[in-house]
Formats: sequence, structure tokens, C-alpha cells
Amino acid sequence: MIPSLMTGTFDLTSFIVSLLLSMPIALLALSVHETAHGFVAYKLGDPTAYNFGRLSLNPLKHVDPIGFGCMVLFGFGWAKPVPVDTRYFKKPKRDMALTGAAGPISNLLLALLFAVLLRVELEIAMRTSVGAFASQALWWLQIFLIKGIQLNIGLAVFNLIPVPPFDGSRIFLTLLPTNLYFKIMKYEKYLYIVLMIALLVGLLDRPLDLVSDWFMNIILGIAF
Repeated sequence: MIPSLMTGTFDLTSFIVSLLLSMPIALLALSVHETAHGFVAYKLGDPTAYNFGRLSLNPLKHVDPIGFGCMVLFGFGWAKPVPVDTRYFKKPKRDMALTGAAGPISNLLLALLFAVLLRVELEIAMRTSVGAFASQALWWLQIFLIKGIQLNIGLAVFNLIPVPPFDGSRIFLTLLPTNLYFKIMKYEKYLYIVLMIALLVGLLDRPLDLVSDWFMNIILGIAF
């Protein structure tokens, strides 16, 4: 059902409407992601995000314009990182891993919510006879919900890359000895540059697609 909704020849109007539908989803996904980081850090003893007013779903608190644009256009992006001070954590490596994992997990849960809403919408659409205008509205609602699933999974998978400064590194690096962990973190900005080059030339397209498809199958399997 879902692939068939996304097929068809290119249409400029549909493309523009699709981008407009993606904008509120991207704002929500990025805001939930960063708020989840800050909330878990706060619960683990770090009040930094709270003090900076980042425990909020207000997109203006979180959104980076370039990261937002990339998410709308390309399906992956980023927000302004929530400040975290590991000195407040009782177990810095463990608590940083939990804080890092909170963002991707929140997006996967949000994707599941969109999937459940899609199932409800499809059930209503199949059981209800509507006119042409309502039918078109239902079509765009389906596209909106599908994008909600795709963009949230895309954001989660993108952030699970196990390279600093992405959330996946906070999880993966906890498995390393402490001295090696901090040595790697010193090269965070250089690793980030290498990663962005790999993304731009398409080296990570296939691995990211495979992981995204895996999460998609799990989420749709739960919802449907």
C-alpha cells in the first residue's frame, strides 16, 4: 500500500505541496529529538538544557536553518545540539549513552505514532464513501503520515551513525576503555568533516537505506 502511494510521474505542484507537508513534520521531529536529549539529561542530574530553556517543544528553541532545510529536502538533518555537562552525571559514560539514545528512540516512537495514525486513516478511507475533494484531502493526509514515518526514521538512523558528534557515537563509544573514549572524542570535529564528505559523495547511502528499511519494516509490522 505505502509504495503505491509514492509512485507516479513528477508533478511540480505535488512536489511543492509535498515539501510544505514535510516542514511541520521536520520541525516536530527535530524538536522532539532535542527535547528528549535534554529531558533524559535532566533526569540524570544535568540541569544545563533546562537552564537554557531547551526542555521545550518550541521549534524556535532547537531548529538550525541549514539542518532543517536538509531534512525537508533530503530526508536527513540536524538541530542545534542540546548542551550537556557530563560533570553532573554520576556515571558519565553510561549517562551520556542514555542521553544520546533518547533522541533516536523518541523519533522511532514518533514514527510508530504516525504509522498507527496511518492505519486508522486507511481504515476510515476504505470504509467511507467521500466526494472528489474529500478523497484528495485523504490522499494528502496519507502522504503527510507517510512522510511522518519516513522523516522520523531517517532522522533516527542518521543520528545513530557511530561517529562523533552523532548520537550513535555516545552509545558505541561507551563500549570502549575510558582513555580510548576520550582520545577519540578529541578528534570529533575532524571525524564529522570526514563523515559529511562521505554523505555528500553517497558512500553511506546504501547502509543508511538498509537500516532505515529495517526500522520501517519493524514499525509497520507493529502498526499494521
